[in-house]
Amino acid sequence: MRINLTYCIYHASKASKVFPVSAFSKIESRYPSVNDINKRHKFSLVLPHKTTPVKDIQDHIRKPPYAFTGVVGPKPLDIDIKTEEQIAVMRDTCQLARKILDSAGRYLKVGVTTDEIDEVVHQMCIDNGAYPSPLMYNHFPKSICTSVNNVACHGIPDLRPLEEGDMINVDITNCLTAQENTHDHWPVYDSVVTKCWKTIYKNGVHGDVSKTYLIGAVDEKGRQLVEVTEKCLYAGIAQCRPGQKFLAIGTAIKDLAKANGFSVIPAFCGHGIGHEFHTPPEIIHIPLDGCESQHVTMKEGMTFTIEPILSEGTDMIAILEDDGWTALSEDGSRSAQFEHTVLITSEGCEILTISEEELKRERKKKDA
Repeated sequence: MRINLTYCIYHASKASKVFPVSAFSKIESRYPSVNDINKRHKFSLVLPHKTTPVKDIQDHIRKPPYAFTGVVGPKPLDIDIKTEEQIAVMRDTCQLARKILDSAGRYLKVGVTTDEIDEVVHQMCIDNGAYPSPLMYNHFPKSICTSVNNVACHGIPDLRPLEEGDMINVDITNCLTAQENTHDHWPVYDSVVTKCWKTIYKNGVHGDVSKTYLIGAVDEKGRQLVEVTEKCLYAGIAQCRPGQKFLAIGTAIKDLAKANGFSVIPAFCGHGIGHEFHTPPEIIHIPLDGCESQHVTMKEGMTFTIEPILSEGTDMIAILEDDGWTALSEDGSRSAQFEHTVLITSEGCEILTISEEELKRERKKKDA
């Protein structure tokens, strides 16, 4: 029997019967094992820290419905095929997300808190007329996700200063809006919330990108983990073309990770993106042959994210009961993540969130 998943496994009630995701657990019960692991590594294990209040968004910034309620409406069931006009808007949004990520990366250094990075990104979004998509999405309290060391995903920016040897993933998603309502052709789904999407966020689209950064001197194993994770992202992207099954992405990522001695954390998926933050297709980063959605083939005009998380230890995670978001590795091991938003084209795919530096690097590889 085939199994259908829904976007991020965490938001689909943890899918504990499909993937090795533990039940919610309090961090206090994990202190003994955490402290023991800490003695054997050259990095600090990250534990819950103080946070600051939720930031306001000025009235002139158009907001998605969840910005007011924290409640995300029903997801569409079908994969959206973008028009040329929609793709043009997505290119602008994705490039803005990339520029903000690169700017945020320049602030990262020992002593800076992730809350300060959140403040910088939040203001850059506002200055560019964009809404920081994570803010209030299912009540997420910040404008970005910052996942340090043993935090695999969805880390909440806080007042912990970054330390020498830290590895931090910064995940940025923004929705760029325009002041004039000109895109009446955006899909409208049969729900009050998504109709409200169309009214309030009529031509807004999301752009999603992330990168893992090294803070100061990181040990060789950590540097290798980051390097291989980025290679896994591009191995998955290399599979993207019309007619290819989505299953090929997870196969390529899992094979490369395993060959280098790392495990893929399967509990979080890539996802379709555009007018909505999370839509079909589900991009599972391991080959899950029994999942029906992975046998769907790619078509020109599809846009989605690929965002593998690799671990130097277990592929099992636990989500903190206190905040309902922070995903920690079960054994305290570090993880790394890279993400791009891609567009399927007639000849293969286009990376919408690629930086100029990455673009030059990829061109050199092709010419070699």
